[in-house]
Amino acid sequence: MTTLREMLKAASRTFALGIERLPGVLSDAVMVAYLLLRVSDYLEDNEKMTAEQKVALLKLWDQVLAGEADVRQLTSQVNCDADTDNPDALVAQHAEDVLNRLRSLPPEVQEPIVSNVRESTLGMARWVARGPKVGDEADMDDYMHEVAGRVGYLLTQLFAWYSLTIRLHKDALMPLAREFGLALQTVNVIRGLREDYDRGWIFVPESFCAAVNISRDQLFQPEHRAAAMKVLDMLADKAERHLRAALAYLKALPLWQHNIRLFCMFPLMFAVRTLAISRRNHQVLDSEAKITREEVKQIVRDSTLWGWSNLWLDHYYRQLSAVGD
Repeated sequence: MTTLREMLKAASRTFALGIERLPGVLSDAVMVAYLLLRVSDYLEDNEKMTAEQKVALLKLWDQVLAGEADVRQLTSQVNCDADTDNPDALVAQHAEDVLNRLRSLPPEVQEPIVSNVRESTLGMARWVARGPKVGDEADMDDYMHEVAGRVGYLLTQLFAWYSLTIRLHKDALMPLAREFGLALQTVNVIRGLREDYDRGWIFVPESFCAAVNISRDQLFQPEHRAAAMKVLDMLADKAERHLRAALAYLKALPLWQHNIRLFCMFPLMFAVRTLAISRRNHQVLDSEAKITREEVKQIVRDSTLWGWSNLWLDHYYRQLSAVGD
């Protein structure tokens, strides 16, 4: 039988790197939260379902999380259509196992996980029903808040449960937690521009394109490449603003909570590097921008050795940002 840790690594090796660094119950809690959100993501992103089917299953998943429906009502439908090559499909098929692990966690840990995953799931359902129309930056931020900003809230609540120091500073951290989520998601949008377009979604605000006199569909046409690069600059500048706030969040975490800091540090520095190679790179409009496995390993090594220092974090952020210029 596939274990939850195996499913975690299959769904995201990069997030698994950080989750494995977290101590004890906190590691289990974050793993469970991540896997529950992968079920939501699978339902939202499923290319074989109609929008109506996605909305119905996302709402059913919300009822399951609330204890108002049997999880087998969901998994019986997922098993019929699941893509065996898709790690998220595997997680969805084993949703009952994930829920069983959730119930083994302390009640004060279960509550923020369930409430935030439910809110995110319903937010996804709202956006699926709305359709792929992102009018302006506020629309983009609204979507990203549902799929990533709420994750920042969830993680901060779990960190605060574990650490008294973080608990005392939670109110100040929460706005930055949302920014952290938006930072990672904005970089994801940039990295996946072409893939999203090919599946019928463009998360670039129409207002960004209108500012350079093109439509969102023209963003990917070679004859409009110069204008499209200006739009890419707008997205990169937006990502940079969010990433700066994410760095402030990371630096606000206690120095002695090195493993919690590493959990946050890895995806932040991966995103900083990804943004660096994406800036002014026209290939982003044709294919996905990804950092190499060796770069991932180097960031993990460097962060593990030096990430306890906020001065080093500032230096490393600038170093990774400069790469690709």
